[in-house]
Amino acid sequence: MSDKIAADITTIMVSYNTESLLPKAINTLRDAATGFRLKIVIIDNVSRDGSVSLIRRDFPDCILIENKKNVGFGRANNQALSLIEGRYVLLLNTDAFVSPDTLEKTIAYMDKNRKCGVLGVKLVGREGDLQPSCRYFPTPLNLFLQRTGLNRLFPGTRLVDDMSWNHDLARECDWVPGCYFLLRKEVIEEIGLFDERYFLYCEEVDLCFSAKKAGWQVHYYPGTTVIHLGGESAKTDNQITDSGLQVEKFQIESELLYFRKNYGLNAVILHVMLNMITDFISPIKRLLKRSRPVGWRECWRHVLLYWSLCWKTKLGSNPTR
Repeated sequence: MSDKIAADITTIMVSYNTESLLPKAINTLRDAATGFRLKIVIIDNVSRDGSVSLIRRDFPDCILIENKKNVGFGRANNQALSLIEGRYVLLLNTDAFVSPDTLEKTIAYMDKNRKCGVLGVKLVGREGDLQPSCRYFPTPLNLFLQRTGLNRLFPGTRLVDDMSWNHDLARECDWVPGCYFLLRKEVIEEIGLFDERYFLYCEEVDLCFSAKKAGWQVHYYPGTTVIHLGGESAKTDNQITDSGLQVEKFQIESELLYFRKNYGLNAVILHVMLNMITDFISPIKRLLKRSRPVGWRECWRHVLLYWSLCWKTKLGSNPTR
């Protein structure tokens, strides 16, 4: 597919060791694009499983960008900015499989709701189990209550993942997951795409925060479903998933960066303090229940990791990579 073809929608996919999933992700997307001119840009973050060879061989009409190193999710998506055409931009994970009506219905919804700048859909797992698809912005308090289970004492708190409402109704929300993330091109032209300081996690949260500040709405649309497997890239990479340590580092760092950027230093300090309390609540509960193992070693490991990243990021001011 030539990068000069005028498209109705540009789809950006970041590939990282998901060779077995790429054919289904691309083919289901194409099947759903009937009536639309579709442009697909794939950025490969140094896959080691044959993903690049598969794209070249089976999908030569897709635009392929090959990175020499893993630059992370946000930066990889940004590499496709100069190639964007059409009214809409779709960010699609390689482990997300759209339904035949997904593009038609979501684009029709956005055409009807002109203030909607970002749209997500109902996400389900391999067995049809409902996944968090419509979320509230994280705050130091709601993360603390959710992670400790103390939210039961504060029923009015808006948790990041609230699964209690009717997921069959469309609604405005704070942010939607990045596995199926449909944007108006005008949104990108106004606020840009991802903040490249986030290597992994919080990119779409931050983007939705910026979009809403600029006056755009973020909507959840339940009229179609997307199957999202989740975590497939991480399963294939021992370096990133060594005891889950690297993924844990990315998440902690991204939260620090997000709170410092959008809420300021006081929010970061509160977030750090509440996380210290969170780390000790679980082993204390086990100790009181006389459970074994209590988990003090894991607790201290996480505390040291957290303080290390606080130091390295200067309390969320700078990324480590």
